[in-house]
Amino acid sequence: MLTNLTVPLLGLVDTAVLGHLDSPEYLGAVAVGANLFTILYWTFGFMRMGTTGLAAQAWGQRDAFAQVALLLRSLLLAVGIGLLLILFHQPLIALGLKLMNPSPDVAALAAEYAAIRIWSAPAVLCQYTLVGWLIGTQFPRGPMVMLIIANGINIVLDVFFVTVLGWNSRGVAMATVMAEYGATAIGVMIVLKRMPEGQQLTRELFGKVSDYLRILQVNRYIMVRTITLLLCLAFFTAQGARQGDVILAANAVLITFLLVISNALDGFANAAEALIGEAIGRGSRRRFKAVFASALRWSLWGALLLTIGFVLGGRWLISLLTGIEEVQTTAWQYLPWLWMLPFAAVWSYLLDGVFIGATRTREMQDTMLFSALGVFLPVWWLTTGWGNHGLWLALISLMLARAGSMGWLCWRYTRQDVWFQPR
Repeated sequence: MLTNLTVPLLGLVDTAVLGHLDSPEYLGAVAVGANLFTILYWTFGFMRMGTTGLAAQAWGQRDAFAQVALLLRSLLLAVGIGLLLILFHQPLIALGLKLMNPSPDVAALAAEYAAIRIWSAPAVLCQYTLVGWLIGTQFPRGPMVMLIIANGINIVLDVFFVTVLGWNSRGVAMATVMAEYGATAIGVMIVLKRMPEGQQLTRELFGKVSDYLRILQVNRYIMVRTITLLLCLAFFTAQGARQGDVILAANAVLITFLLVISNALDGFANAAEALIGEAIGRGSRRRFKAVFASALRWSLWGALLLTIGFVLGGRWLISLLTGIEEVQTTAWQYLPWLWMLPFAAVWSYLLDGVFIGATRTREMQDTMLFSALGVFLPVWWLTTGWGNHGLWLALISLMLARAGSMGWLCWRYTRQDVWFQPR
């Protein structure tokens, strides 16, 4: 949880620094630019999620070679994909901005932000792999140290570049790039100390082309699932942008709180990934059930505390993030939707952890496609007359649909003992 909460903490600082400037355009530009990179980078989020599940099962089997081989091959894939993103960044960014369709002023600032931020691509994807491997091998303290230090550097640079040097959204992008490479360097040092004893760096660890294709094949379902989720969030941002810069900025403030909710509750999901994967690696049904029950209990307590926090302190938190009165008033209007988010989202976050740990990734893809195409888009279309309220209802409905469909599969797989059957 502490590791995950450093991620939205950075977003909170970005929003607070830019939200107190004279114009909402800077805040809107970073909202659009950051959303674009969330889509671009988390398209390859399987580098984190897939690595966790596979590493956890190798850890449960006490297979040192499989652990090290997975890490090395995944890091090489991460660097290769990151370099390709840099190579093709211009058409990717242009397409993303066209689809989001912000105002011309916001689009120009977002393009400037994106042209700088893209240089962090190899570092970000390597981070995904390092964090996934460390969580899977049950060393969550490593990612915590890695990301807290890096995000601390990012926050300091954020404040310096924006408030002292006056670089606005450009300064936020530069601070982020520097911090991403810092986090990767720290992660590599932590991982080197965690290498299994007696495991030498051999040619066999690098594997063949087929080994890399197998990693991509196993994770293709996570990729489709993640792209679908991110497109829903991008659609949410784009529809907000079409309602004006003030709505876009207000939604950006509230979505920052959604990141706090998701990253806090994902702490329990990450634990479930590692422990469920270990239980399946050991073939222990008793441990599987104990882990699931414990993770569910703690997730519900977390959702309750987050709900209480946003009900009691939501208006104060919004005022903390932006001093623009019009944006404050607009965000307050949609605050009740934020109160619903923790209990709407907690179920799908936890079940993601269970399915990732069990490497049942096709089910994650199928339930996400159903939720997006069968629930999110129809609810949005039916409530277009409600404006931004309809948009928030569609987002809540997406989360509830994921929870219902994944919950049904989880119940069925447990009754039929599918979790421990060979793939």
